Amino acid sequence: MDVLDQVILFVVSLVANLFSAFSGGGAGLIQLPVLIFMGLPFAVALATHKVASVALGIGATVRHLREQPLERRLTLYILAFGLPGVITGANIILDVPERAAEVALGLLTAGLGVYSWLNPDLGQSLKATHRDRRGHVVGGLVLFAIGALNGSLTSGTGLFVTLFLVRWFGLDYRRAIAYTLILVGVFWNATGAITLGLLAEIRWSWLPALLLGSLLGGYLGAHMAIKSGNRWIKRVFEVVTLLVGIKLILG
Repeated sequence: MDVLDQVILFVVSLVANLFSAFSGGGAGLIQLPVLIFMGLPFAVALATHKVASVALGIGATVRHLREQPLERRLTLYILAFGLPGVITGANIILDVPERAAEVALGLLTAGLGVYSWLNPDLGQSLKATHRDRRGHVVGGLVLFAIGALNGSLTSGTGLFVTLFLVRWFGLDYRRAIAYTLILVGVFWNATGAITLGLLAEIRWSWLPALLLGSLLGGYLGAHMAIKSGNRWIKRVFEVVTLLVGIKLILG
């Protein structure tokens, strides 16, 4: 890989992860297709993208934790139910019809944006809900399912976590994105990267540019989200979910 290719990878990664950190997900909408277009087989591109996406989480984590700490119980809860799902999804990805899964996920992802748009007050303030036993059981099952999608597919699953935390647990968009980028971006993606790395090849020579772009994009996107407030985050979330959904449907 020559210098020009490395520059292209860096720019693509920077832009994709900046928007992802602002809206709570969707970096794979841009980054994964570029890796495939530049010559990587799907399995290799997915594993390489997963490794790079950890840097997105690290960059965003550095910025978000300067602003406010995460709630310890909710943090452990999201990890406890999501990580087993990630491992499950990463192990079954090669056995699932990829195109059918992408279309289904695309329809659901676009639906997230429409739902958010139709509910103008959604996620504008913190209103804790479903914190009883039933709420935690249902929430855990949903997080496991989203984790499985995260392990097997690459575009849009962070957006699912963001909206689920807003809708089910009553977080505002800024808090929800902080949890998504820190827990999904670092821990879920790292688990998926390790699992996929054991099952498929990782193109290590492509990673320096991808990691640098992801790290900077994650930090800058998180900074923009914090400074912009919930109303702007909600609007960008809706645009990104629709774009990710359309991209997954069209292929």
